[in-house]
Amino acid sequence: MMDHQKTKQLLKILIGAAWIDGVIQVEERSYLKQTAQQHHLQDDPELKLLLSELKPVSPQECYQWLQDYLGDNHSEEDYQELLERLSGLLYSDGDIQIQEAKLLTTLQGLDPAQETQKKPIEKLLGKIQTLYRKAIRQQI
Repeated sequence: MMDHQKTKQLLKILIGAAWIDGVIQVEERSYLKQTAQQHHLQDDPELKLLLSELKPVSPQECYQWLQDYLGDNHSEEDYQELLERLSGLLYSDGDIQIQEAKLLTTLQGLDPAQETQKKPIEKLLGKIQTLYRKAIRQQI
């Protein structure tokens, strides 16, 4: 089970991910509130403000929270928990936006199982190839 601080960080990432396309969908809002209640974090002052939706979360903040959560040497358990929760949130409305897909792609690149198998240059080339393919698809 995750500790309180780690769970709070995870919920912040989920809130940022819900904002990543510029709008929190009804299903995403419900998922976030349910997750906060499930972990008894609905009354946390910082999370309460974020959940109120008074101030949008920028994509840069979301990606920074993601980096802070995983750090440089993250465990497979932390990674899997984040991937499951993030997927649950992003698929909750049945529609994946480009920004959300990009976030999931970034997260997949941080999989500790892949990190040990790939050299840094291979990871970079893979990301460039993915972006190139997306650009080509958009041009067609």
